Amino acid sequence: MNQHPLVQSTFFGGRANSTRVVLVAVLIAMTHPLGHAQKSTAPPEMAPTSSITTNDRFGGNQTSSIRGAGDQEATSRCSLRVPAALRELPAKADDAITMDAPGFYTPLSARCKFDLFLRQTYSPYTFVSAGFQATIDQAEWQWPHYGGGMQGWGKRFGATLADTESRRFIQTFALSTILHQDPRYFPSRQRAFISRVFYAATRVTITRDDSGRETFNSSEFLGALFASALQNSYYPRQDRNLGETMNRFGGALGSDAIGNLLHEFTPDMKRLFRKHAPKRILRICYRLPIPAEDKP
Repeated sequence: MNQHPLVQSTFFGGRANSTRVVLVAVLIAMTHPLGHAQKSTAPPEMAPTSSITTNDRFGGNQTSSIRGAGDQEATSRCSLRVPAALRELPAKADDAITMDAPGFYTPLSARCKFDLFLRQTYSPYTFVSAGFQATIDQAEWQWPHYGGGMQGWGKRFGATLADTESRRFIQTFALSTILHQDPRYFPSRQRAFISRVFYAATRVTITRDDSGRETFNSSEFLGALFASALQNSYYPRQDRNLGETMNRFGGALGSDAIGNLLHEFTPDMKRLFRKHAPKRILRICYRLPIPAEDKP
């Protein structure tokens, strides 16, 4: 449900072609040997001046060690990170026991779910991916009624951005709050590559409720359907019909499945990059003015 920012607008609406899917599959396949490798440490010269706690797997919150006790207490009540203890449990752990154990799972409040939506909304990848998708759509002459030139590109950019943000708001905040479901992605505790792929893809239909137990992902399905119907208010008239709406609905589910795969394997790709990238490149990446969890 928590869509990966690089995928949500790029693959939204059933317009992903086979080339993009193959590229994603290649990236995942490259990470197979490193599926559960030990996380490499940053070189000494990259050590930050203040201690920052981040999570590679999730677009979670980050807390500085120099914050006051009040800020730390507020952060603990509104943690957007999946608890480390829960991620490290063995794959055969009994969920009924796990979720009842104190400290293993803390549900997100409505305010925290809205905070998660805002973090995704202002992520630089949201705008970069929307611009990339608008360029691809114009090159492939998608939505021909928008025309060409910068005006046509701007319309495609606006439509793609509206697709992404409306579905995030409906799924991540509104429906997950109303239906008491957790919009975060919980990583697999399996070790086999195929098992992890299957797990990630099926998170489109399975999520966790606010008690931490697995349940049908009604927020995903209803959110994708509502957002696809909402698009009829700003898409060209020729695309406002039941067939196009259901096509966008299917594309939304597909994009979320691919997004879950990236959530599952992005930490492995980051470890691969950190292991083989030159130190100069690593230093440049560390200085990028983007959130720490978005850095390679």
